[in-house]
Amino acid sequence: MGLGNTETIAFEDLVERLKTRGGAGGRLLVALAGPPAAGKSTLADRLADALNAAAPESTAVFGLDGYHFDDMVLEARGMRARKGAPDTFDVAGFAHMLARLKANAEEEGIAVPVFDRDLEIARAGARIIPQSVRTLIVEGNYLLLDRPRWRDLAALFDVTVGLDCDLAVLEARLKQRWERLSSAEAAAKIADNDLPNARLVVGESMAPDLRIACDPSSS
Repeated sequence: MGLGNTETIAFEDLVERLKTRGGAGGRLLVALAGPPAAGKSTLADRLADALNAAAPESTAVFGLDGYHFDDMVLEARGMRARKGAPDTFDVAGFAHMLARLKANAEEEGIAVPVFDRDLEIARAGARIIPQSVRTLIVEGNYLLLDRPRWRDLAALFDVTVGLDCDLAVLEARLKQRWERLSSAEAAAKIADNDLPNARLVVGESMAPDLRIACDPSSS
């Protein structure tokens, strides 16, 4: 199913709504889902900055991309060329971490992996989510994907937000992302992997609670 006819709101309105929402156990988990290159990481950081400006150190960001399988695993499975597709993520490990983060029972905080886009690897324990964080912005392509295992994640979120972006804008951003590759390699990667993943997110995501349009000027 697609993203449906969910209400579309402005960034400022989204910030205000999140300020007034509470989560189970005192921590609010907000899913920010959208296709690759839609600007999820940028928007997640903007949301965190805005919420932290109102209540310092109240908000943190946690990304699905930290749960990419390593390239060695993908090579062994014959999936290296499809890195970024749903089957190239450790969704069970991600779900387990989400449950820990939602329970928020660890006084010393919880270490989470962060994906290093320059190196194209996940760095284990690269960020600590303190117990004091009241709002956690979770961002990723497939947080609302209506497929086995993925759809179970929805139960862990208090608010879900879908980020909409025109495919032409996505393609332009993807070309910038892969500038370090040859033009032929970049074109193949975008056509054979990135754009199919984008169409999958748009076509098979469950309807979010709210929608927000991507900013064509940001990436």
